[in-house]
Amino acid sequence: MTETAVKPQLNSGRERVLDVQNLDVAYGEAQVVFGVSLHVDKGELVGLVGGNGSGKSTILRVVSGMIRARGGTATYRGKTLNGTPAYQITDMGVAHVPMGRQLFGQMSVEENLIMGAYLPRTKAHRAQNLQKVYDFFPRLTEKKSMPAAALSGGEQQMVAIGRALMSEPEVLLMDEPSLGLAPLVVKEVMRVIASLRELGLTVLLVEQNVRQVLKVTDRSYVLEQGRLVIEGPSAELLHNPEVQRAYLGI
Repeated sequence: MTETAVKPQLNSGRERVLDVQNLDVAYGEAQVVFGVSLHVDKGELVGLVGGNGSGKSTILRVVSGMIRARGGTATYRGKTLNGTPAYQITDMGVAHVPMGRQLFGQMSVEENLIMGAYLPRTKAHRAQNLQKVYDFFPRLTEKKSMPAAALSGGEQQMVAIGRALMSEPEVLLMDEPSLGLAPLVVKEVMRVIASLRELGLTVLLVEQNVRQVLKVTDRSYVLEQGRLVIEGPSAELLHNPEVQRAYLGI
């Protein structure tokens, strides 16, 4: 696919929550993201897909304050995120569910969840939010005293999502939630992600599993070698010949 495949989308009329404009990112002298622009509106589930090394996770790290961009801007509700510490971005309402889940394996499920409620504004609601997580993930209720390392990959991903929910976010940045999971478990995790809308959340989902993402998201962006090459409604991209040929094996 080529850059000429990009088709700017008309504003849906929704409230703009996350906005990335002309983002350039480098690790040392090696530039890995080139002029990427994307946005996420309130209540949307948006996919950011592409092959390994295409720059997807790097963009999430910039938005969540883990690394700095070389150029361009990232804003949340009109407030710049450039140079803002990661903990402040979390406090603003943007939570990052990291690649590989990154749980504390010897700590219990509940202890891992409580780690997400470290912000002063969330500590007072910790018990209430913990119950909400258990209501959303009933499977974790019966395993709350078990070490996180003893859970299946899918259950660990639920804990990682639940930990992020404990910070009372408006936006979830999800980085490769299907990584290392069996196909049937991937489908379950994607179902869970799609149902996050019920909690009033807005989601930016980074994935290599293009087919699954296009099935659950409203819109998607496709990256190749750090450049945005195509974007549009996910239902349309699922049947786009270029996407099918490059990512779906059709």
